[in-house]
Amino acid sequence: MNAAGLTLGWLSLAAVAVAAESAPARSSLAGRKPNIVLILTDDQGYGDVGRHGNPVIKTPHLDRLHDESVRLRDHHVSPTCAPTRCSTMTGRHEFRSGVTHTIWERERMSLKATTIAQVLKSAGYTTGVFGKWHLGDEDAYRPYRRGFDESFIHGAGGIGQTYAGTCGDAPGNKYFDPVVLHNGTFVKTSGYCTDVFFGQAAQWIESVRGRQPFFAYITPNAPHGPLICPEKYEALYKDQVKPDVAKFFGMITNIDDNVGRLLTRLKEWNLERNTLVVFMNDNGGTAGVRVWNAGMRGTKGTPYNGGTRTCGFFRWPGTLAPRDVDQLTAHLDLFPTFAALAGASIPEGAKLEGYSLLPLLENPAVPWPDRFLVTHVGRWPNGKASEGKYAHVSIRRGVYNLVSQSGPKWELYDLKADPGEKQDLAAERPEVVKGLADVYEQWWAETLPCLENENAWQTAPQVNAFKEQYWKQYGGPGPNNAPPQAGTNSERPGKPPAEKPRKPAGKKTKK
Repeated sequence: MNAAGLTLGWLSLAAVAVAAESAPARSSLAGRKPNIVLILTDDQGYGDVGRHGNPVIKTPHLDRLHDESVRLRDHHVSPTCAPTRCSTMTGRHEFRSGVTHTIWERERMSLKATTIAQVLKSAGYTTGVFGKWHLGDEDAYRPYRRGFDESFIHGAGGIGQTYAGTCGDAPGNKYFDPVVLHNGTFVKTSGYCTDVFFGQAAQWIESVRGRQPFFAYITPNAPHGPLICPEKYEALYKDQVKPDVAKFFGMITNIDDNVGRLLTRLKEWNLERNTLVVFMNDNGGTAGVRVWNAGMRGTKGTPYNGGTRTCGFFRWPGTLAPRDVDQLTAHLDLFPTFAALAGASIPEGAKLEGYSLLPLLENPAVPWPDRFLVTHVGRWPNGKASEGKYAHVSIRRGVYNLVSQSGPKWELYDLKADPGEKQDLAAERPEVVKGLADVYEQWWAETLPCLENENAWQTAPQVNAFKEQYWKQYGGPGPNNAPPQAGTNSERPGKPPAEKPRKPAGKKTKK
Protein backbone atom coordinates (compact mmCIF):
# COMPACT_ATOMS: atom_id res chain seq x y z
CA MET A 1 0.00 0.00 0.00
CA ASN A 2 1.21 3.55 -0.64
CA ALA A 3 0.95 6.44 1.77
CA ALA A 4 -2.63 7.23 0.84
CA GLY A 5 -3.67 3.65 1.52
CA LEU A 6 -4.29 2.99 -2.16
CA THR A 7 -3.60 -0.35 -3.83
CA LEU A 8 -0.35 -0.19 -5.78
CA GLY A 9 -1.32 -3.09 -8.00
CA TRP A 10 0.31 -4.47 -11.12
CA LEU A 11 3.92 -4.13 -9.92
CA SER A 12 6.26 -7.00 -9.25
CA LEU A 13 6.72 -8.11 -5.66
CA ALA A 14 10.18 -6.58 -5.63
CA ALA A 15 8.80 -3.28 -6.83
CA VAL A 16 6.09 -3.30 -4.18
CA ALA A 17 8.69 -3.88 -1.50
CA VAL A 18 10.84 -1.00 -2.74
CA ALA A 19 7.87 1.34 -3.00
CA ALA A 20 6.58 0.44 0.47
CA GLU A 21 9.95 1.20 2.03
CA SER A 22 10.03 4.70 0.56
CA ALA A 23 6.33 5.67 0.45
CA PRO A 24 5.82 9.43 0.93
CA ALA A 25 4.59 10.95 4.16
CA ARG A 26 1.11 12.33 4.66
CA SER A 27 0.39 15.89 3.60
CA SER A 28 -1.24 18.77 5.44
CA LEU A 29 -2.95 19.67 2.15
CA ALA A 30 -5.21 16.61 2.28
CA GLY A 31 -8.89 17.52 2.55
CA ARG A 32 -8.38 21.22 1.76
CA LYS A 33 -10.93 21.03 -1.09
CA PRO A 34 -9.57 23.69 -3.43
CA ASN A 35 -11.07 24.26 -6.83
CA ILE A 36 -9.08 22.29 -9.42
CA VAL A 37 -8.42 23.37 -13.01
CA LEU A 38 -6.61 20.83 -15.20
CA ILE A 39 -5.49 22.09 -18.62
CA LEU A 40 -4.35 19.34 -21.00
CA THR A 41 -3.20 20.43 -24.46
CA ASP A 42 -3.16 18.16 -27.52
CA ASP A 43 0.19 17.42 -29.26
CA GLN A 44 2.11 20.28 -27.68
CA GLY A 45 5.53 19.02 -26.65
CA TYR A 46 7.62 19.69 -23.57
CA GLY A 47 9.89 21.85 -25.72
CA ASP A 48 7.05 24.02 -27.03
CA VAL A 49 7.21 26.48 -24.11
CA GLY A 50 9.47 29.51 -23.86
CA ARG A 51 10.69 28.69 -20.36
CA HIS A 52 11.82 25.26 -21.54
CA GLY A 53 14.35 26.85 -23.84
CA ASN A 54 12.44 27.21 -27.11
CA PRO A 55 14.20 30.03 -28.98
CA VAL A 56 11.23 31.01 -31.16
CA ILE A 57 7.86 30.44 -29.50
CA LYS A 58 6.12 33.20 -27.54
CA THR A 59 4.35 31.89 -24.43
CA PRO A 60 4.45 34.70 -21.85
CA HIS A 61 1.48 33.42 -19.85
CA LEU A 62 2.72 29.83 -19.72
CA ASP A 63 6.14 31.21 -18.75
CA ARG A 64 4.48 33.09 -15.89
CA LEU A 65 2.54 29.96 -14.93
CA HIS A 66 5.84 28.06 -14.93
CA ASP A 67 7.45 30.68 -12.70
CA GLU A 68 4.57 30.65 -10.20
CA SER A 69 4.25 26.86 -10.00
CA VAL A 70 5.76 23.77 -8.49
CA ARG A 71 7.41 22.37 -11.62
CA LEU A 72 7.63 18.60 -12.06
CA ARG A 73 10.81 18.22 -14.09
CA ASP A 74 10.59 14.46 -14.73
CA HIS A 75 6.85 14.18 -15.32
CA HIS A 76 5.47 11.69 -17.84
CA VAL A 77 2.32 10.79 -19.76
CA SER A 78 1.50 8.15 -22.39
CA PRO A 79 2.94 8.38 -25.94
CA THR A 80 -0.39 9.35 -27.59
CA CYS A 81 -3.56 11.17 -26.67
CA ALA A 82 -6.43 8.79 -25.79
CA PRO A 83 -4.10 6.66 -23.63
CA THR A 84 -2.97 9.74 -21.70
CA ARG A 85 -6.55 10.84 -21.15
CA CYS A 86 -7.52 7.38 -19.91
CA SER A 87 -4.67 7.17 -17.40
CA THR A 88 -5.35 10.71 -16.21
CA MET A 89 -9.02 9.90 -15.63
CA THR A 90 -8.41 6.52 -13.92
CA GLY A 91 -5.02 6.67 -12.17
CA ARG A 92 -4.07 3.42 -13.91
CA HIS A 93 -2.13 2.43 -17.01
CA GLU A 94 -4.48 2.88 -19.96
CA PHE A 95 -4.23 -0.78 -21.02
CA ARG A 96 -5.86 -1.71 -17.69
CA SER A 97 -8.98 0.09 -18.94
CA GLY A 98 -8.90 -1.31 -22.47
CA VAL A 99 -7.36 1.70 -24.27
CA THR A 100 -4.59 0.58 -26.65
CA HIS A 101 -5.11 2.94 -29.60
CA THR A 102 -6.79 6.18 -30.60
CA ILE A 103 -9.31 4.66 -33.08
CA TRP A 104 -11.06 1.37 -34.04
CA GLU A 105 -13.04 1.17 -30.76
CA ARG A 106 -9.72 0.76 -28.93
CA GLU A 107 -9.96 4.33 -27.62
CA ARG A 108 -13.02 3.49 -25.49
CA MET A 109 -12.38 3.63 -21.75
CA SER A 110 -13.84 0.58 -20.03
CA LEU A 111 -17.26 1.14 -18.52
CA LYS A 112 -15.93 -0.67 -15.44
CA ALA A 113 -13.38 2.08 -14.81
CA THR A 114 -13.80 4.65 -12.04
CA THR A 115 -13.00 8.24 -13.06
CA ILE A 116 -11.57 11.03 -10.94
CA ALA A 117 -14.67 13.06 -11.81
CA GLN A 118 -16.87 10.45 -10.13
CA VAL A 119 -14.68 10.43 -7.06
CA LEU A 120 -14.61 14.23 -6.80
CA LYS A 121 -18.39 14.37 -7.14
CA SER A 122 -18.66 12.00 -4.19
CA ALA A 123 -16.71 14.57 -2.17
CA GLY A 124 -19.03 17.46 -3.05
CA TYR A 125 -17.39 18.82 -6.21
CA THR A 126 -19.15 19.90 -9.36
CA THR A 127 -17.32 18.82 -12.51
CA GLY A 128 -16.98 19.99 -16.11
CA VAL A 129 -15.04 19.02 -19.24
CA PHE A 130 -14.44 21.39 -22.15
CA GLY A 131 -12.87 20.28 -25.43
CA LYS A 132 -11.48 16.88 -26.25
CA TRP A 133 -12.73 13.70 -24.55
CA HIS A 134 -11.55 10.88 -26.87
CA LEU A 135 -12.49 8.00 -24.58
CA GLY A 136 -15.53 6.79 -26.50
CA ASP A 137 -18.10 8.57 -28.66
CA GLU A 138 -21.10 6.33 -27.96
CA ASP A 139 -23.54 7.65 -25.38
CA ALA A 140 -22.54 5.21 -22.61
CA TYR A 141 -18.91 6.31 -22.86
CA ARG A 142 -19.46 10.07 -22.91
CA PRO A 143 -18.31 12.25 -20.01
CA TYR A 144 -21.81 13.06 -18.76
CA ARG A 145 -22.10 9.32 -18.07
CA ARG A 146 -18.66 9.20 -16.39
CA GLY A 147 -18.97 11.75 -13.61
CA PHE A 148 -19.10 15.13 -15.35
CA ASP A 149 -21.97 17.52 -14.58
CA GLU A 150 -21.04 19.80 -17.50
CA SER A 151 -19.88 18.35 -20.80
CA PHE A 152 -18.87 20.49 -23.81
CA ILE A 153 -16.95 18.29 -26.24
CA HIS A 154 -16.15 17.42 -29.84
CA GLY A 155 -16.03 13.82 -31.03
CA ALA A 156 -13.21 11.45 -31.98
CA GLY A 157 -9.61 12.51 -31.43
CA GLY A 158 -9.94 15.80 -33.26
CA ILE A 159 -12.46 18.19 -34.74
CA GLY A 160 -13.63 16.84 -38.10
CA GLN A 161 -12.03 13.40 -37.71
CA THR A 162 -13.84 10.32 -38.99
CA TYR A 163 -12.92 6.65 -38.79
CA ALA A 164 -14.77 3.42 -39.44
CA GLY A 165 -16.79 2.41 -36.40
CA THR A 166 -17.96 4.66 -33.59
CA CYS A 167 -15.02 7.11 -33.57
CA GLY A 168 -15.96 10.27 -35.42
CA ASP A 169 -16.88 13.91 -34.94
CA ALA A 170 -19.95 15.78 -36.20
CA PRO A 171 -20.05 15.78 -40.01
CA GLY A 172 -17.98 18.46 -41.72
CA ASN A 173 -16.85 19.98 -38.44
CA LYS A 174 -14.09 22.60 -38.59
CA TYR A 175 -11.80 24.57 -36.26
CA PHE A 176 -13.75 27.79 -36.78
CA ASP A 177 -17.39 27.85 -35.61
CA PRO A 178 -17.39 24.16 -34.59
CA VAL A 179 -20.49 22.21 -33.69
CA VAL A 180 -20.06 20.99 -30.10
CA LEU A 181 -21.95 18.39 -28.08
CA HIS A 182 -23.17 20.22 -24.98
CA ASN A 183 -24.63 17.96 -22.30
CA GLY A 184 -25.91 15.57 -24.95
CA THR A 185 -27.24 18.14 -27.44
CA PHE A 186 -25.36 19.68 -30.36
CA VAL A 187 -24.86 23.45 -30.38
CA LYS A 188 -23.43 25.61 -33.14
CA THR A 189 -20.70 27.89 -31.80
CA SER A 190 -18.97 30.98 -33.13
CA GLY A 191 -15.23 31.56 -33.12
CA TYR A 192 -11.97 29.63 -33.09
CA CYS A 193 -12.18 26.26 -31.34
CA THR A 194 -9.65 26.94 -28.56
CA ASP A 195 -11.30 30.27 -27.74
CA VAL A 196 -14.68 28.53 -27.71
CA PHE A 197 -13.58 25.81 -25.26
CA PHE A 198 -11.80 28.17 -22.85
CA GLY A 199 -14.67 30.64 -23.10
CA GLN A 200 -17.26 28.01 -22.20
CA ALA A 201 -15.10 26.81 -19.31
CA ALA A 202 -14.85 30.35 -17.95
CA GLN A 203 -18.62 30.86 -18.21
CA TRP A 204 -19.22 27.63 -16.33
CA ILE A 205 -16.71 28.47 -13.61
CA GLU A 206 -18.36 31.85 -13.12
CA SER A 207 -21.79 30.18 -12.86
CA VAL A 208 -20.73 27.68 -10.17
CA ARG A 209 -18.14 29.64 -8.18
CA GLY A 210 -18.86 30.11 -4.53
CA ARG A 211 -21.50 27.39 -4.37
CA GLN A 212 -19.27 24.33 -4.15
CA PRO A 213 -15.71 23.39 -5.15
CA PHE A 214 -15.31 22.70 -8.86
CA PHE A 215 -13.16 20.56 -11.12
CA ALA A 216 -12.70 22.09 -14.58
CA TYR A 217 -11.01 19.80 -17.12
CA ILE A 218 -10.03 22.04 -20.07
CA THR A 219 -8.83 20.02 -23.04
CA PRO A 220 -8.37 22.00 -26.28
CA ASN A 221 -7.84 19.96 -29.44
CA ALA A 222 -5.01 22.35 -30.37
CA PRO A 223 -2.26 22.32 -31.42
CA HIS A 224 -3.14 18.95 -33.01
CA GLY A 225 -3.40 18.96 -36.79
CA PRO A 226 -4.82 20.03 -39.07
CA LEU A 227 -2.66 23.07 -38.31
CA ILE A 228 -5.16 25.90 -38.39
CA CYS A 229 -5.17 29.08 -36.32
CA PRO A 230 -6.29 32.73 -36.58
CA GLU A 231 -4.07 34.60 -39.03
CA LYS A 232 -2.71 37.02 -36.43
CA TYR A 233 -1.13 34.14 -34.54
CA GLU A 234 0.41 32.54 -37.60
CA ALA A 235 1.82 35.95 -38.58
CA LEU A 236 3.93 36.02 -35.40
CA TYR A 237 6.13 33.23 -36.79
CA LYS A 238 5.78 33.15 -40.57
CA ASP A 239 9.16 34.81 -41.21
CA GLN A 240 11.04 32.66 -38.64
CA VAL A 241 10.04 29.05 -39.29
CA LYS A 242 8.47 26.86 -41.97
CA PRO A 243 4.76 27.49 -42.68
CA ASP A 244 3.43 24.43 -40.85
CA VAL A 245 5.53 25.21 -37.77
CA ALA A 246 4.34 28.84 -37.90
CA LYS A 247 0.76 27.60 -37.68
CA PHE A 248 1.65 25.12 -34.93
CA PHE A 249 3.39 27.77 -32.82
CA GLY A 250 0.52 30.15 -33.53
CA MET A 251 -1.95 27.62 -32.14
CA ILE A 252 0.14 27.36 -28.96
CA THR A 253 0.38 31.12 -28.55
CA ASN A 254 -3.40 31.25 -28.87
CA ILE A 255 -3.61 28.67 -26.06
CA ASP A 256 -1.19 30.83 -24.11
CA ASP A 257 -3.45 33.87 -24.44
CA ASN A 258 -6.42 31.81 -23.26
CA VAL A 259 -4.46 30.58 -20.23
CA GLY A 260 -3.60 34.19 -19.44
CA ARG A 261 -7.23 35.28 -19.63
CA LEU A 262 -8.28 32.41 -17.39
CA LEU A 263 -5.69 33.26 -14.75
CA THR A 264 -6.84 36.88 -14.83
CA ARG A 265 -10.46 35.89 -14.34
CA LEU A 266 -9.64 33.60 -11.43
CA LYS A 267 -7.99 36.57 -9.74
CA GLU A 268 -10.88 38.92 -10.54
CA TRP A 269 -13.34 36.39 -9.11
CA ASN A 270 -11.26 36.06 -5.90
CA LEU A 271 -10.68 32.39 -6.70
CA GLU A 272 -6.95 32.52 -7.27
CA ARG A 273 -5.83 31.59 -3.76
CA ASN A 274 -8.31 28.72 -3.49
CA THR A 275 -7.69 27.18 -6.91
CA LEU A 276 -5.05 24.68 -7.99
CA VAL A 277 -4.24 25.13 -11.68
CA VAL A 278 -2.40 22.24 -13.35
CA PHE A 279 -0.98 22.49 -16.87
CA MET A 280 0.16 19.44 -18.91
CA ASN A 281 0.53 18.30 -22.51
CA ASP A 282 -0.70 14.88 -23.62
CA ASN A 283 2.33 13.29 -25.32
CA GLY A 284 5.71 14.04 -26.80
CA GLY A 285 6.31 16.80 -29.31
CA THR A 286 5.21 16.87 -32.95
CA ALA A 287 5.64 19.75 -35.42
CA GLY A 288 7.74 21.84 -33.05
CA VAL A 289 10.53 19.31 -32.44
CA ARG A 290 12.30 20.47 -35.60
CA VAL A 291 12.89 23.75 -33.82
CA TRP A 292 13.41 22.57 -30.23
CA ASN A 293 12.96 19.30 -28.35
CA ALA A 294 14.83 20.22 -25.16
CA GLY A 295 17.69 17.88 -26.06
CA MET A 296 15.52 14.77 -25.88
CA ARG A 297 15.31 11.76 -28.17
CA GLY A 298 11.89 10.76 -29.41
CA THR A 299 8.57 12.35 -30.24
CA LYS A 300 4.90 11.51 -29.94
CA GLY A 301 4.34 7.81 -30.61
CA THR A 302 7.73 6.65 -29.32
CA PRO A 303 8.77 5.09 -25.98
CA TYR A 304 11.82 7.33 -25.55
CA ASN A 305 11.99 10.21 -23.08
CA GLY A 306 10.89 12.70 -25.72
CA GLY A 307 7.76 10.66 -26.37
CA THR A 308 6.37 10.88 -22.84
CA ARG A 309 7.95 13.77 -20.92
CA THR A 310 5.42 16.50 -20.28
CA CYS A 311 5.00 19.88 -18.66
CA GLY A 312 3.90 19.56 -15.05
CA PHE A 313 3.00 22.98 -13.64
CA PHE A 314 1.08 23.06 -10.31
CA ARG A 315 0.07 26.60 -9.31
CA TRP A 316 -1.73 27.41 -6.07
CA PRO A 317 -0.85 30.93 -4.90
CA GLY A 318 -0.31 31.30 -1.18
CA THR A 319 -0.15 27.52 -0.67
CA LEU A 320 2.47 26.03 -3.02
CA ALA A 321 5.85 27.75 -3.15
CA PRO A 322 7.29 27.85 -6.70
CA ARG A 323 10.21 25.42 -7.13
CA ASP A 324 11.52 22.48 -9.14
CA VAL A 325 10.80 18.85 -8.29
CA ASP A 326 13.12 16.27 -9.87
CA GLN A 327 11.52 12.99 -8.75
CA LEU A 328 9.87 10.68 -11.28
CA THR A 329 6.15 11.45 -11.52
CA ALA A 330 3.36 10.67 -13.99
CA HIS A 331 -0.22 11.34 -15.05
CA LEU A 332 -1.14 8.27 -12.96
CA ASP A 333 -0.54 10.46 -9.91
CA LEU A 334 -3.22 13.06 -10.65
CA PHE A 335 -6.14 10.87 -9.57
CA PRO A 336 -4.80 10.13 -6.06
CA THR A 337 -3.56 13.73 -5.74
CA PHE A 338 -6.94 15.27 -6.53
CA ALA A 339 -8.76 12.69 -4.43
CA ALA A 340 -6.51 13.45 -1.44
CA LEU A 341 -7.10 17.19 -1.86
CA ALA A 342 -10.83 16.58 -1.85
CA GLY A 343 -10.74 14.22 1.12
CA ALA A 344 -12.52 11.69 -1.08
CA SER A 345 -12.82 7.97 -0.49
CA ILE A 346 -11.40 5.73 -3.21
CA PRO A 347 -13.62 2.84 -4.36
CA GLU A 348 -11.87 -0.46 -3.76
CA GLY A 349 -12.19 -1.49 -7.40
CA ALA A 350 -10.28 1.56 -8.65
CA LYS A 351 -6.91 -0.26 -8.26
CA LEU A 352 -4.86 2.92 -8.49
CA GLU A 353 -1.24 2.72 -9.59
CA GLY A 354 -0.22 6.30 -8.85
CA TYR A 355 0.79 8.21 -5.74
CA SER A 356 -0.58 11.37 -4.21
CA LEU A 357 1.79 14.18 -5.16
CA LEU A 358 0.76 16.35 -2.20
CA PRO A 359 3.78 15.58 0.03
CA LEU A 360 6.12 16.21 -2.90
CA LEU A 361 4.39 19.47 -3.84
CA GLU A 362 4.87 20.68 -0.28
CA ASN A 363 8.44 19.46 0.12
CA PRO A 364 10.58 18.21 -2.80
CA ALA A 365 12.95 16.57 -0.31
CA VAL A 366 10.31 14.17 1.04
CA PRO A 367 11.13 10.46 0.54
CA TRP A 368 9.61 9.34 -2.76
CA PRO A 369 8.95 5.82 -4.06
CA ASP A 370 11.62 4.18 -6.21
CA ARG A 371 8.98 3.36 -8.77
CA PHE A 372 8.59 1.67 -12.13
CA LEU A 373 6.74 3.23 -15.06
CA VAL A 374 5.80 1.13 -18.09
CA THR A 375 5.19 2.85 -21.42
CA HIS A 376 3.70 1.03 -24.39
CA VAL A 377 2.74 2.80 -27.60
CA GLY A 378 0.18 0.11 -28.47
CA ARG A 379 -1.33 0.81 -31.90
CA TRP A 380 -0.69 -2.72 -33.18
CA PRO A 381 -2.97 -3.91 -36.01
CA ASN A 382 -6.41 -5.07 -34.89
CA GLY A 383 -6.33 -8.49 -33.28
CA LYS A 384 -2.53 -8.54 -33.01
CA ALA A 385 -1.98 -7.65 -29.34
CA SER A 386 0.27 -10.62 -28.58
CA GLU A 387 2.51 -9.78 -31.53
CA GLY A 388 2.84 -6.24 -30.18
CA LYS A 389 4.30 -7.26 -26.84
CA TYR A 390 7.79 -5.87 -27.46
CA ALA A 391 6.92 -3.24 -30.07
CA HIS A 392 7.66 0.29 -28.88
CA VAL A 393 7.78 -0.28 -25.13
CA SER A 394 9.88 1.13 -22.28
CA ILE A 395 10.33 0.49 -18.56
CA ARG A 396 11.56 3.39 -16.49
CA ARG A 397 13.10 3.18 -13.01
CA GLY A 398 15.35 5.80 -11.46
CA VAL A 399 17.84 7.07 -14.03
CA TYR A 400 17.35 4.09 -16.33
CA ASN A 401 15.07 3.76 -19.34
CA LEU A 402 14.87 0.28 -20.91
CA VAL A 403 13.51 0.45 -24.45
CA SER A 404 12.46 -2.11 -27.03
CA GLN A 405 11.36 -1.22 -30.55
CA SER A 406 10.85 -4.86 -31.50
CA GLY A 407 12.16 -8.19 -30.49
CA PRO A 408 12.75 -8.30 -27.56
CA LYS A 409 15.88 -6.35 -28.42
CA TRP A 410 16.49 -4.18 -25.41
CA GLU A 411 18.27 -0.82 -25.30
CA LEU A 412 19.29 0.75 -21.97
CA TYR A 413 19.91 4.42 -21.29
CA ASP A 414 21.06 6.39 -18.24
CA LEU A 415 18.94 9.54 -18.49
CA LYS A 416 21.02 11.44 -15.94
CA ALA A 417 24.34 10.91 -17.71
CA ASP A 418 22.83 10.75 -21.21
CA PRO A 419 19.55 12.72 -21.41
CA GLY A 420 19.55 12.47 -25.20
CA GLU A 421 19.55 8.63 -25.04
CA LYS A 422 22.50 8.29 -27.41
CA GLN A 423 24.61 5.65 -25.63
CA ASP A 424 23.07 2.18 -25.34
CA LEU A 425 24.31 0.54 -22.10
CA ALA A 426 22.51 -2.79 -22.52
CA ALA A 427 25.72 -4.75 -23.09
CA GLU A 428 27.49 -3.06 -20.18
CA ARG A 429 24.67 -3.41 -17.61
CA PRO A 430 23.01 -6.79 -18.24
CA GLU A 431 21.83 -7.02 -14.63
CA VAL A 432 19.81 -3.80 -15.03
CA VAL A 433 18.38 -5.02 -18.32
CA LYS A 434 17.32 -8.32 -16.78
CA GLY A 435 15.77 -6.70 -13.72
CA LEU A 436 13.65 -4.28 -15.73
CA ALA A 437 12.80 -6.85 -18.39
CA ASP A 438 11.55 -9.24 -15.69
CA VAL A 439 9.25 -6.52 -14.36
CA TYR A 440 7.89 -6.04 -17.86
CA GLU A 441 7.27 -9.75 -18.40
CA GLN A 442 5.10 -9.88 -15.30
CA TRP A 443 3.38 -6.61 -16.19
CA TRP A 444 2.48 -7.85 -19.66
CA ALA A 445 1.14 -11.17 -18.37
CA GLU A 446 -1.12 -9.33 -15.92
CA THR A 447 -2.18 -6.73 -18.47
CA LEU A 448 -3.07 -8.83 -21.50
CA PRO A 449 -6.42 -10.03 -20.05
CA CYS A 450 -7.48 -6.38 -19.53
CA LEU A 451 -7.50 -5.51 -23.25
CA GLU A 452 -11.27 -5.70 -23.60
CA ASN A 453 -11.61 -3.67 -26.81
CA GLU A 454 -9.26 -5.58 -29.08
CA ASN A 455 -11.97 -7.26 -31.14
CA ALA A 456 -14.71 -4.64 -30.77
CA TRP A 457 -14.00 -3.34 -34.29
CA GLN A 458 -15.53 -6.54 -35.68
CA THR A 459 -19.00 -5.62 -34.41
CA ALA A 460 -18.74 -1.81 -34.62
CA PRO A 461 -21.74 0.04 -36.06
CA GLN A 462 -21.61 1.34 -39.63
CA VAL A 463 -22.22 4.97 -38.65
CA ASN A 464 -20.26 7.14 -36.21
CA ALA A 465 -22.29 7.84 -33.06
CA PHE A 466 -21.83 11.61 -33.32
CA LYS A 467 -22.95 11.67 -36.95
CA GLU A 468 -26.01 9.59 -36.28
CA GLN A 469 -27.07 11.94 -33.49
CA TYR A 470 -26.22 15.04 -35.53
CA TRP A 471 -28.44 13.90 -38.41
CA LYS A 472 -31.29 13.10 -36.02
CA GLN A 473 -31.05 16.59 -34.53
CA TYR A 474 -30.50 18.63 -37.68
CA GLY A 475 -31.73 16.30 -40.45
CA GLY A 476 -29.67 14.78 -43.19
CA PRO A 477 -27.42 13.82 -44.67
CA GLY A 478 -28.35 16.30 -47.37
CA PRO A 479 -27.41 19.56 -49.09
CA ASN A 480 -28.20 21.71 -46.05
CA ASN A 481 -25.56 19.98 -43.92
CA ALA A 482 -21.91 20.96 -43.86
CA PRO A 483 -19.85 18.99 -46.40
CA PRO A 484 -17.24 16.54 -45.21
CA GLN A 485 -13.87 18.03 -44.34
CA ALA A 486 -11.12 17.19 -46.79
CA GLY A 487 -9.26 14.01 -45.89
CA THR A 488 -12.00 12.38 -43.84
CA ASN A 489 -14.04 9.31 -44.66
CA SER A 490 -17.49 9.38 -46.27
CA GLU A 491 -20.11 11.26 -44.27
CA ARG A 492 -22.98 9.18 -45.60
CA PRO A 493 -24.41 6.52 -43.27
CA GLY A 494 -23.81 2.89 -44.02
CA LYS A 495 -20.71 3.35 -46.15
CA PRO A 496 -17.70 4.25 -43.99
CA PRO A 497 -14.70 2.73 -45.76
CA ALA A 498 -12.58 0.38 -43.69
CA GLU A 499 -9.43 1.87 -42.22
CA LYS A 500 -6.29 0.09 -43.39
CA PRO A 501 -4.13 -1.21 -40.53
CA ARG A 502 -1.21 1.06 -39.77
CA LYS A 503 2.10 0.34 -38.16
CA PRO A 504 1.79 0.72 -34.39
CA ALA A 505 4.23 3.60 -34.13
CA GLY A 506 6.75 5.57 -36.04
CA LYS A 507 7.88 9.06 -36.81
CA LYS A 508 4.45 9.97 -38.16
CA THR A 509 1.36 9.11 -36.15
CA LYS A 510 -2.29 9.95 -36.38
CA LYS A 511 -5.12 10.24 -33.96
